[in-house]
Order: sequence, then structure tokens, then C-alpha cells
Amino acid sequence: MTYIVTENCIRCKFMDCVEVCPVDCFYEGENMLVIHPDECIDCGVCEPECPAEAIVPDTEPGHEKWLTKNVDFSKIWPNITRKGEPPADADEWNGKPGKEQYLNANPGCGS
Repeated sequence: MTYIVTENCIRCKFMDCVEVCPVDCFYEGENMLVIHPDECIDCGVCEPECPAEAIVPDTEPGHEKWLTKNVDFSKIWPNITRKGEPPADADEWNGKPGKEQYLNANPGCGS
């Protein structure tokens, strides 16, 4: 098992999870984070730190496509080891359904 980042991170990207990760397995895209599954040690400390509740075990049903996205994007996005500033409107986007359409696959924004 590993942990993955799911749709609710899109346009929220709070990054509290990055601060507690002991192995620096988070990668940053323009408007979301992902976890590199091969680097995650399954400790679970990131899951309760996510204000958006966007981090789940990869064994949770219905999140198979997000496992694939975490794998794919972690190969092209830069590694992030420190918490940056979330988007100014992150709270407004937290919990909104249908955010996948806003996923930008471009590399990190330099936070």
C-alpha cells in the first residue's frame, strides 16, 4: 500500500502534507501535488495533515485513476520538500466537485 493525492487537491494545494513527510515523496504541479508511490513508505502521517482530505491509501476503491496520475506526474513534476503558499482562493475550491477538468499537467509553478 501507498498513499496517493486525489482530485480535491486540485486548486487547493495546501501543502501541509509536505512538511510532515519523512521521505520527501511529494511532487508539485501548477495546481496540485502528487505522491511518488515508489518513494512513499506508507507511514500515513500526511493523510491527517491534509485540510482538503485529498490524500488516501491507494487501496481505497474508486481511486485507481488517481494512482495512475500520481505515478505519471511524479515522473515529470519537480520534487517539493518545503511547504509553499497555497493559492489565494484555495479555501473556496476545497470540497468542490468536478475539479479534474482544472488539472494542469504542466510542471511546477516554482513555489
